[in-house]
Amino acid sequence: MSSLLNLFDSTAGSLLLMAACLGAAIGVYFRNNPLNHTRAFLLRRFINWFPLGMTYAFLYMGRYNLNVSKNALGTLMSNRDFGIIFAIGTTVYALSFLVNGPLVDRIGGRKGILIAGIGSSAANVLLGFLTWTLIRGRLRMNTVAAYSTLYALNMYFQSYGAVSIIKVKAYWFHVRERGVFGAIFGTLISFGVYFAFDWGQAVVEMTKAVPAGPDGWARSMLRRLFVPNGGAVDATWAVFFVPAAILLLWVCIDGWLIADTPEQAGFPPFDTCDASSGEMHMQFTAIELLKRVFTSPLMLLIAAIELTCGVFRNGITQWYFIFANEVRQPGAGFFLRHWGLLLCVFGVVGGFGVGLLSDKCFQSRRGPPAGILCALVLMLSALMALCLFSHPVLVGCAAVGIVMASVGITSLMSGTAATDFGGRKATATSSGIVDGFAYLGSGLQSVCLGYLTSRDWHWWPVFLMPFAIVGAMIAIRIRKELPIATRRYLKNVEHRESSM
Repeated sequence: MSSLLNLFDSTAGSLLLMAACLGAAIGVYFRNNPLNHTRAFLLRRFINWFPLGMTYAFLYMGRYNLNVSKNALGTLMSNRDFGIIFAIGTTVYALSFLVNGPLVDRIGGRKGILIAGIGSSAANVLLGFLTWTLIRGRLRMNTVAAYSTLYALNMYFQSYGAVSIIKVKAYWFHVRERGVFGAIFGTLISFGVYFAFDWGQAVVEMTKAVPAGPDGWARSMLRRLFVPNGGAVDATWAVFFVPAAILLLWVCIDGWLIADTPEQAGFPPFDTCDASSGEMHMQFTAIELLKRVFTSPLMLLIAAIELTCGVFRNGITQWYFIFANEVRQPGAGFFLRHWGLLLCVFGVVGGFGVGLLSDKCFQSRRGPPAGILCALVLMLSALMALCLFSHPVLVGCAAVGIVMASVGITSLMSGTAATDFGGRKATATSSGIVDGFAYLGSGLQSVCLGYLTSRDWHWWPVFLMPFAIVGAMIAIRIRKELPIATRRYLKNVEHRESSM
């Protein structure tokens, strides 16, 4: 155990674990080929989703850097202030899908991810300048109002990211392959959390007035850019400028490599056997796309599961980092130091475990594994409630386990089920609204836990438990659901195998 902890505690070890997770994700992708695609198709599809996915991961870095800056700002931003700012941003994110989902269904995922990257980069630059004025004592307006406005702008552009990556995926992955792509989607989320918390915290440490961390080219470069003459105050604003620059780099790569469909990359048409099979010739207006989602009881149930997941996923991701910073955790400081890396590694495990479970054991049904994970969240939340102030290591392990399970649920619901039942024609609208419900849940928990934790941290895990129960009950209700085209495909496969 001590050697594993030492591996995490070294920069080289952390990067090695990250490389191993990425290598495992790529390896599973190339080995999972149930439809016997050509090597050329698999390679071109990888060239398509990898830069798209890395852009999405760095969008996360430009989203959760607010959490990192909150700890660095100390008394300049209270728990209640942070809860309000985050809640407003996530609510704007959720409501944006009513516009952005149908728009991306019309313009395609390639243009959508370019809008996301450029817009979020610009918003992060503005947040960086705002943080500079706050720390320098030059801010002449209400802090909550200023941050809420710019963070809402950031989250508006961020909302293009998820729907764009899923829109492209819908044309390149068959329903029988989407469990694994859902795992890849969960991996990208996990990488983004790692970039946000661990890389973001490293940026904060390197740009302090009295720097922390090892010497190296990264610290030298950051200090030349943000602390040129040794500063009198911490240059916390750097945590916003760094992801802004990285996003622009990936935007350039995306514009060069991404193709919306296999046909655009020179391959023949590909029927993915989702809900759009047989209607690809049809055109839908934005109102028709929205009506298609909001009048579907199944889509609303999927969205309801994501709402509960948004509560406990961000209820842990957002607040453990603050809890461990405020409440001393003897023997468990490891979790705070490497929060992003832990969430990345176990998020990858959760995403791939549940994706393979769905495709291999439940014939691509998404309800049963989602129900299993919600039950796991309930048990881990109860464990946290029982030992919140008595067993810090158990609390840290339970928190990581809840995020692992919630990443798996998100990859199934937003990344996979919404696409299966929405179909290629309505993928962005369907997945956007489902993801929007997740962020409505996130906004709900942000306001509630911002209020509760400022009074008593005991309410933190207790607040999460009812949502895990509701999520499990809904997942059980949809346990048998499959798109009609998928049922037809499975029946044809069974017929061919029985006749051989």
